[in-house]
Amino acid sequence: MTAWFNDFWSIYSTLVFTVGVHAMLALSIWLTLSCGLLSLANAAFMGIGAYASALLTLHLGWPFGAVLLAGGIAPMLVALLIGVPVLRLSGVYLAMATLAFGEVVRITILNMEITGGPEGLNGIPLATEGWHILLLLGITIYGLARLRRSKVGRAFEAIKEDEVAARLMGINVAAIVVLAFVMSSGLAGLAGLLIAPITTASVFMGLSIALKAFSAAIVGGLSSPRGCIAGGILLGCLEALIGLWRAEMREITLFLLIILVLMIKPEGLFGRKTMEKV
Repeated sequence: MTAWFNDFWSIYSTLVFTVGVHAMLALSIWLTLSCGLLSLANAAFMGIGAYASALLTLHLGWPFGAVLLAGGIAPMLVALLIGVPVLRLSGVYLAMATLAFGEVVRITILNMEITGGPEGLNGIPLATEGWHILLLLGITIYGLARLRRSKVGRAFEAIKEDEVAARLMGINVAAIVVLAFVMSSGLAGLAGLLIAPITTASVFMGLSIALKAFSAAIVGGLSSPRGCIAGGILLGCLEALIGLWRAEMREITLFLLIILVLMIKPEGLFGRKTMEKV
């Protein structure tokens, strides 16, 4: 049994990491959208988590547990710093501001010597195992399910439906949206920590990664975290299969899949029909 698992892991470990990253990013997108925030900064927070964990591992030799915490906390601190001024915006203005922030982060990292510049970091030890990914996803799903049923989760829904009405009900809208933004950045940072050992460059911080995360959430369904995870797993597997066939067809195929899902089942493959508003 052990030999079989070792063979399986040596062949499909990259696929497992890819699926886990897609699922974590989709959940981070769900968190912001559940509060009515259209943010495109998730890829940047993913990069911050990846580079923070990689640098701490390579230069300071931190153990995996400490690196795991740092990979989530570092982007959360950055999100808290920029969230207060940026989250005064909404809709497409917020999307453009967070997109600009992502480009600033990407270009900054590409031009820093400590991060290896455009070539990225090499020799990052692969401390993450398959059960780490499953455990992280399990804890995240459980935490988000509890969050949805909590007072904060109901505040998320109220703000998404009508921000003015939520404010009149006594909800501290500014604090709640910052909380959603910070929590989302932490999940994106953990996704970056997972993918850091299997890539050497900052290509995973571009706009295409943020759009893929949105795609996973939309395809799976935004009505629940489980739908987003299912969408992330589906797109991760599909992307790997398309890459084995023709890499240049990957983006086109994913785009056509999104269009097909929106036409046939607008609420997502695993979403509820009562989900009318995002």
